[in-house]
Amino acid sequence: MASASNRGVIFQGAGKVTVETIDFPKLALGERRCDHGVILKILTTNICGSDQHMVRGRTTAPQGLVLGHEITGQVIECGRDVEFISVGDVVSVPFNIACGRCRNCKEGKTGICLNVNPSRPGAAYGYVDMGGWVGGQAEYVMVPYADFNLLKFPDREQAMEKITDLTLLSDIFPTGFHGCVTAGVGPGSIVYIAGAGPVGLAAAASARLLGAACVIVGDMIPERLRQAKSFGCEAIDLRQDASLPEMVAEITGSPEVDAFVDCVGFEAHGCGHDHGHEKPATVLNSAMDLTRAGGQIGIPGLYVTEDPGAEDKAAQTGSLSLRFGLGWAKSHSFHTGQCPVMRYNRALMQAILFDRVDIAKAVNVELITLDDAPRGYADFDGGAAKKFVIDPHGSVAA
Repeated sequence: MASASNRGVIFQGAGKVTVETIDFPKLALGERRCDHGVILKILTTNICGSDQHMVRGRTTAPQGLVLGHEITGQVIECGRDVEFISVGDVVSVPFNIACGRCRNCKEGKTGICLNVNPSRPGAAYGYVDMGGWVGGQAEYVMVPYADFNLLKFPDREQAMEKITDLTLLSDIFPTGFHGCVTAGVGPGSIVYIAGAGPVGLAAAASARLLGAACVIVGDMIPERLRQAKSFGCEAIDLRQDASLPEMVAEITGSPEVDAFVDCVGFEAHGCGHDHGHEKPATVLNSAMDLTRAGGQIGIPGLYVTEDPGAEDKAAQTGSLSLRFGLGWAKSHSFHTGQCPVMRYNRALMQAILFDRVDIAKAVNVELITLDDAPRGYADFDGGAAKKFVIDPHGSVAA
């Protein structure tokens, strides 16, 4: 197996990715064996908006990083300590790497595992400051702590029939769902989703799955707003000069919402006449303005501790100018951080398998080859209303 070939998508510096030959994965962590791990033949691996932040040069990601944290694959080799996963199983890989042994993992906080990243709590495949793990936009990848981390699909044939939906369980579907849960979305809620990228669209679909009465999605890209409307959401074009509460009131009759989900993050731009200028705190301040007193704000959108490309010096270290007094006065709840994927992925898998949600259609999945990955990154950066899913072996196309 060690002599097999492998190729992956490599970050080559701001604005550039290439597909190169990389090492075939081994069941090893540095110099020691990884007997609790497996090697996967990757069936699908997705391009994420978080990857795009790195590719734009907005993080301290090193050149040569193998990208990719959204992985679905078939097990081809198991370490000797793996008991409940077998060769041939088709599995979803949560993007957060978790040991299953530390205090946080035992509390279900798998997004901030204490043992998989020497620099901070929490790790992910192919991501800056997330432990140095090799990414999964490749043909093969190694996954540690396999019994704990992997979600096995119950039937291979059924999984392949629904693979463009199930591939979204590795990140954006649970992340969007987590944003809605932490924002308190439930039956009858009026919900505002900031951002109509793939995570925003997944959050909008999640809000509908949770029983929201009205889901409003705001963005500045007409194609993405049309995608949100395609499955029953209201859409607001934030290039308009009207205030957000005014635009929401035109839809619902009230200038406030029950729940707000920030799916934009630190590369936010101003609205209306400011829509061409970066204002990294604008979504968070809008959240406090728009959310009713006592309401909740879910923040699955990414915020970073270092943003070398920020226009504002304070923002380069993740320091944003927030009107926090307003949120305090309105008794808002804020929930930040990585989604603990394992908290949701099994239930969301069942929702997919029993046809309760059509998540691939909602986020507009487009399958591409591994060699097409640079084009996928470029189109995504241009605002395409699509979720690019890489099919590295042609398994799905076949």
